[in-house]
Parts: sequence; C-alpha cells; structure tokens
Amino acid sequence: MPKKEGVPVYYHASQVQGITTLEPRISNHGIPLVYLSRKRENVLVYLSNAIEKYCRETGFAYDGVWQKWGPYGFGPDGRLCLEEYYPDAIERTYKGVSGYIYHAEEIKDSGFEVQIPDAATSSEPVIVTGSEYVPDAYEAILEAEREGLIILRRYGEMTDRKKEWIAATIREEYASAEGHPEYRHFLRGCFPEILEGEKN
Repeated sequence: MPKKEGVPVYYHASQVQGITTLEPRISNHGIPLVYLSRKRENVLVYLSNAIEKYCRETGFAYDGVWQKWGPYGFGPDGRLCLEEYYPDAIERTYKGVSGYIYHAEEIKDSGFEVQIPDAATSSEPVIVTGSEYVPDAYEAILEAEREGLIILRRYGEMTDRKKEWIAATIREEYASAEGHPEYRHFLRGCFPEILEGEKN
C-alpha cells in the first residue's frame, strides 16, 4: 500500500493472516504493547523467530512463551544491521518463511521508550489500514540489503574478536536460560562447539 502524503504509516510484521486490529502483547519489556516501526524494512526481521523455527523443525515440543532471538542492532546512520552468530543463520531463519506486513496510519503512542530507532509502541489496540503479503522473508531481506536499506553481516565476515564475543555471550545466555528449555535446545543445536557437554 503506498504511503499517503502527509499521513504517517507504521509497520508491523506477523505470520498470521487477516489481522484487522493489532492487540497489545507482553514481550521482553513485561508490559502489553503493540510494537511498530516507521520503516518497513525494519520489521522484516520479525517475520521469523529463529528459536521457534529451529524447535519446530527438530521436533522439540514446547507450549510456553517463546524466547526471542534478535541478533541485530543499528548503525550510526540508523540502518538496521542483522548479524549472523552462526553459519548461514539468516538463510536458515528466514528462507521459505512467508508472512504479512501490516500497516497502520494512526497509533496512540504509549510513551514507553524502547530505545530502538524509528520504533513506536502503543498500549492500546491499533487499527490495521492495509497489509502486504511477503512470500519469502529471506528474499525480502536480501532485496532490502541490495537497496541499501539494511546491512547484513555474515558469519564468515566476523573477526576472531567478534567470534570470541559471540562464544562468551552464548555461554552466558545458556546459563541464564534455565527457565526456557526451548532456548537451550536452540543454543545447543546452533552452537554445538561452544556448548559442548551441555545437556540440560
């Protein structure tokens, strides 16, 4: 849906079809919010959760709240930078995954600061004014990279120092994830050399 002149458009990604109202949900911040972005390309990363996808593909049954996996940040110019912490992570997470990008023209800002560039939150339901079907999230992410809208950093490009940081971070994440067996299953599967010997 093209943006109307003078009308702000907010974006929200989901694998669920046919949403007409975005309802607040409890996420990492512990309060119910609708998370949106003023940039379409920034919501592409939310079309798939690497942890949930890996668990489903490997037959790990889990009915709790899925831990989020977000290996991305933002550069000095505000562009989203998606990083691979293990080989082929971007392709493994997003290839073949379809979903929807929902548009909203108006929100009632919650006032909650999420410290994410171009992000917005609402503590009240948000009316959807349009949507876009994304047949393959991986292809959409590659297209955004080609257009210079986001930056992808592949695992093969990581320095030894960065890989050491990743290893230390993964060990810390594993140790603190005692209450999230699905997260530990994902970490053991994707970082076997780092977590060798960990079984629980």
